[in-house]
Amino acid sequence: MKLIVGLGNPGIQYQFTPHNLGFLAIDRIAQQCGVVVRNRQCRALTARTVIGSETVLLAKPETFMNLSGISVRELIAEYPIAPESDLVVLQDELDFPWGKVRVHRNRSAAGHHGIESLIGALGTQDFLRIRMGVGPDRKVEDGISYLLSPFPKAQHPVIDAMLESAAETVAVILKEGPAAAMNRFNRKEPDAEN
Repeated sequence: MKLIVGLGNPGIQYQFTPHNLGFLAIDRIAQQCGVVVRNRQCRALTARTVIGSETVLLAKPETFMNLSGISVRELIAEYPIAPESDLVVLQDELDFPWGKVRVHRNRSAAGHHGIESLIGALGTQDFLRIRMGVGPDRKVEDGISYLLSPFPKAQHPVIDAMLESAAETVAVILKEGPAAAMNRFNRKEPDAEN
């Protein structure tokens, strides 16, 4: 079984904020698979589905971002899941511009409190992460307020495309493997990178 976890905060007030892109990505994957993420277990909302030939558990921890590791640790204890081979985490990334999606593994949290919680709870940073860019166009004084404020309307088309890309990335990881996903999605786009 593979565990696909989206990071975010429960509650309607956080639903459409940059910090909840992980939750939104899980909802997009669930929608594509024809399931609804609503089963409560291990302090998370979950749904089972199949992607490619893999049985998949989609999960949105309800412990709030900074305690995400508690829920994920419980899910890993409940199922035959090894973080190094079976866990994929979808997260927002303040250091990437809007729309950029990258696949990484075995990296530090780089200041992301949800990832810090996961690393602390699991005792390893060796798991796959799909990082989705939410970086502001200009410098912001308070990163937390920015991440917890509603999406700017101008970004809605970019967000939609990014969620599609994240869902596609998960499908490639599960069907072709992490290396294939990294080769495909970590390419530098000359126009976007300059």
